[in-house]
Amino acid sequence: MTGTSEEVAAVLLAAGAGSRFGGERGAKLLADFRGRPLVVYAMETLAGSPVGKVFVVVEDASGEVASLARSFGSERCEFVVVENRASDKGQATSVEAGLGAVREAGGFGGLLVALGDQPLVGGEVVARLVEAFRDGARVAVATYSGRRRNPVLFSREVWEELGEGLRGDEGARGFLKSRRELVLEVECGDVGSAADVDTKDDLEALERTNAGAGYRKKVL
Repeated sequence: MTGTSEEVAAVLLAAGAGSRFGGERGAKLLADFRGRPLVVYAMETLAGSPVGKVFVVVEDASGEVASLARSFGSERCEFVVVENRASDKGQATSVEAGLGAVREAGGFGGLLVALGDQPLVGGEVVARLVEAFRDGARVAVATYSGRRRNPVLFSREVWEELGEGLRGDEGARGFLKSRRELVLEVECGDVGSAADVDTKDDLEALERTNAGAGYRKKVL
């Protein structure tokens, strides 16, 4: 077992401006995807996955993304909104804000970092990472056809080093590159899709495919 607890907290990064998407700041995560806001899919995945609490990092705690996050709270899995007013300085600030909130909450041995613009990850991907962590992995990263993507799960013993290495828009990638020996790759291409949305063209392309039709299964 890693750390003193097998309980995992999730940090959902939902504070980015989405500048490549166009429109108002933050519009990407609220864009319609198959009849619902894009970010709802990531929230739904985490709500139904084996994590104890979800910390949703937003730019504005009074905004619509924060409101959506609060609607997912339940007795089984609490959703907590974390405001990051420095999100324009890069993704690293959101990872840092989420990590700080998890540390302050206490009681967690693992930290899963997920993105709000990946609607087709699916709960089974999260379940595989949590299982790898509980089997002793210090860092478990989801791969799809052998390519490292998100989510990533970090055991508590690496949090300090992770926090020290956070820089700009790189997020946790610098840490993963410098500490390759700690990383366990967990293949998830058969149960989820890493497709993300950066532009309106990305969203339209995803709408036209059947990708992810089998990935919406919740893992309770």
